[in-house]
Amino acid sequence: MDTDKKNTIVREGFLVKRGHVVHNWKARWFVLMPDKLLYYKYEGGKRDSCQRGKILLKDCVLTCPFLEHENRPLVFKLQTKNLVDHFLEACSREERDEWAADITAAVDKLRIGDGGKVTSKQDPAGSQLHNINLSKVLDSMYDVHSGIKMSNHVEQGSTYSNCFSGSAVVDWLVFMQLVLTRVEAVTLASALLEEGFLRTVGLKSVEALRTAGLSEQFMDDSTALYSFSDSLKKRGSVKAETSLSAVELSGKVIKRGFLLKQGHRRKNWKVRLFVLRSEPAFLHYYDPTKDDISPVGGFSLRGCLVSSLDDNGVPSGVKGNIQGNLFKIITQSDTHYFIQAPTHQEKMDWIDAIREQT
Repeated sequence: MDTDKKNTIVREGFLVKRGHVVHNWKARWFVLMPDKLLYYKYEGGKRDSCQRGKILLKDCVLTCPFLEHENRPLVFKLQTKNLVDHFLEACSREERDEWAADITAAVDKLRIGDGGKVTSKQDPAGSQLHNINLSKVLDSMYDVHSGIKMSNHVEQGSTYSNCFSGSAVVDWLVFMQLVLTRVEAVTLASALLEEGFLRTVGLKSVEALRTAGLSEQFMDDSTALYSFSDSLKKRGSVKAETSLSAVELSGKVIKRGFLLKQGHRRKNWKVRLFVLRSEPAFLHYYDPTKDDISPVGGFSLRGCLVSSLDDNGVPSGVKGNIQGNLFKIITQSDTHYFIQAPTHQEKMDWIDAIREQT
């Protein structure tokens, strides 16, 4: 029975892992089990049968979020009892937090099994908010080296420079251990907003400030934008610019996830981070091994046809030793995209989501 429990798959999916020797980032298929985290390589569109690595979870320490890798805000760190650090990146904040929660639960169960105790970070008695100095928090946030990173963000066709998202602020406050929980981080950020240290940028955060209650002024949301007050100008002012690419990327994010895409020229399969947006409806894909925040490709979904492909045999146009769960998108300009999902359910979810936008 114990052996069966240890072989139970708790969670599996793509994560992007930083190498130990060469510090490059590679997409790997991770399988979480009650006592270990295994990872595999995908070769030619099919998962390698031999595992590439194993992380034993006993006495591991997890840090989430981990914000020391620029342009990679969705990383968490898993440190083994031998002090080996593993840096793993998810496709979205929700996925990152779900992986972190499942790994933490597994580590806690192993500790309880050895007679240890689990210390909860949710203890309200440990709250530091009543003693916090907002001016010092602002100084830390504004620090050019360890402070919150400012960048360009797009909302409804306009690109805003030198700003940051609400969820980035919450991640930073938790990572810097200025608060214990995301709920406390929202309360602290709301206080910074109320005191005029932070200000709203774009429509979503402005509307939230206008309609929300006092304790809910700030949004823990990756699409709600904020910046420092106008009195802090030396790190750059917020400007709104409109461009064609900005319009493409301005839609509401409907779905994010790792999928395999067949190349148009070499016909090889690579893991890509796909982002589906609406109004306007676009599907973009990114190279998760690169720090570049710009998509490597994308297309309008207007007039597109999306269809599921049979897993019996290799469909025409598909190359390589594939795993299955294929679907095809034909654009209005008759470009064919062959895409492979990790599971049948994910394939159907993506097809349904794309069809709603076409």
